[in-house]
Amino acid sequence: MKIFSPLYRRAMIWSRHPHAPWYLGGLSFAESSFFPVPPDAMLAPMCLANPQRAWWLALLTTLASVAGGLLGYAIGFFAIDAILPWLQESRYWGAYQTAVEWFGLWGFWAVFVAGFSPIPYKVFTIAAGALSMALLPFTIASVIGRGARFFMVAGLMAWGGARMEAALHRYIDRLGWATVALVAVAIIWFKQG
Repeated sequence: MKIFSPLYRRAMIWSRHPHAPWYLGGLSFAESSFFPVPPDAMLAPMCLANPQRAWWLALLTTLASVAGGLLGYAIGFFAIDAILPWLQESRYWGAYQTAVEWFGLWGFWAVFVAGFSPIPYKVFTIAAGALSMALLPFTIASVIGRGARFFMVAGLMAWGGARMEAALHRYIDRLGWATVALVAVAIIWFKQG
């Protein structure tokens, strides 16, 4: 069943749209403070479609993400009491508690790791504000962590270029179904454990 290849083709068409960088910047900003979709989902196909602009796209993603992280910081700093009831009921509560614990142990490095890894960065931005982390170290850790992640994604996609785009197109349905199967196994495993 070919569900993923039409989605992939559509993503590649969208990634070549003249306004795509604006959408990427908006997504990067929103994801760092409240939106659940990571910008990598848009950055990767855009770098595949335009390998010569990969570094510029990575920089745009990094700067917009850090700006969104500053919004998340402000939300945590000024409005943590207002959002805490929602946060406790959301799927992010466990991640928020982890963020608070990590700040106590590692401070700056917690933001760096969250910025680079698939850990929800938005939770760490809000926690940093709620815990009144110094703004300059927060911003530096965010720039380094987010920049390392997005420049790595952009570099890999630009390096792969047209060959990787063609290979992904050929195997995208298999990769998509394999991902669905892995997610299903992970959910079952977590519910059992």
